[in-house]
Amino acid sequence: MSTVAQSPRYTVAQPRTNTVARPQTNTVAQSPVDAETQPGAFAHQLKRWRTTRRVSQLDLAIRADTTQRYLSFLEQGRSRPGRTMVVRLAESLDLSLRERNGLLLAAGYAPVFAESRLDTPELAPVREALDRILDGHMPYPAVVVRPYGVLVAANAAFELLTEGAAAELLAAPVNVLRLALHPDGLARRVLNLPEWGRHVIESLRGRALRSPDPELDAFIAELAGYLPAAEPGPDHLGFAVPLRLRSDAGELRLITTITSFATAVDVTLSELHLEAFLPADEHTAAILRTRADNR
Repeated sequence: MSTVAQSPRYTVAQPRTNTVARPQTNTVAQSPVDAETQPGAFAHQLKRWRTTRRVSQLDLAIRADTTQRYLSFLEQGRSRPGRTMVVRLAESLDLSLRERNGLLLAAGYAPVFAESRLDTPELAPVREALDRILDGHMPYPAVVVRPYGVLVAANAAFELLTEGAAAELLAAPVNVLRLALHPDGLARRVLNLPEWGRHVIESLRGRALRSPDPELDAFIAELAGYLPAAEPGPDHLGFAVPLRLRSDAGELRLITTITSFATAVDVTLSELHLEAFLPADEHTAAILRTRADNR
């Protein structure tokens, strides 16, 4: 099976250049730090993350099994932490593996979490597991993506979401979120675009609040610009609504589930998410089964 445009199922990005595309690096990130850390970098990063997480010095000190006084010294740049303490603080702040590596680098230590290419032999069991999940989800669409929406792999039913989309939106690397909300992509067939699109946007804004990133903010602004104004009625309960999609066989109603590698110790795996679309009613299920049988 393939993603789009008959490309191999798994797409391997080039070294990371920006946050939105989220490509992965080519080697594991375990080499020694060559350059001396900029003075005050760790203190600044630690305080920034603690403030972002809205955690007091006392609460963080308790979580990391240290003292508030020592934590205050770290944030003032008056003390230099050991590597174990940096890891404890990062874990206590619930940072992602990529963010933990960044905090280690700021403190002058080499990253401890590898970032492997998805096409390496070491990750073959992971690819095989994802293949089984993608194939097992047929006849319903399912995709594997990196943050924020960069397509890694998909099953054959993904073509339901690419029908009629402009060629430039299907050129690698495909961004599933841009494909979904762009006027020349899936959006033209979404019957409840104002509500469903806001649900996508609000999910991204939640990530941006948790892990601030100017490039992600710009990406959110781009996507929000594609959406028409939403006018919630008196019975509005939020934007977490099923996707209502126009098709030749009639209206389709789809809900989604998102799965991640909760215990991953590799940056690449920790950033992968599998998004599976499920029929919200029997009418939709029957149409998708028929599509698969006729393929």
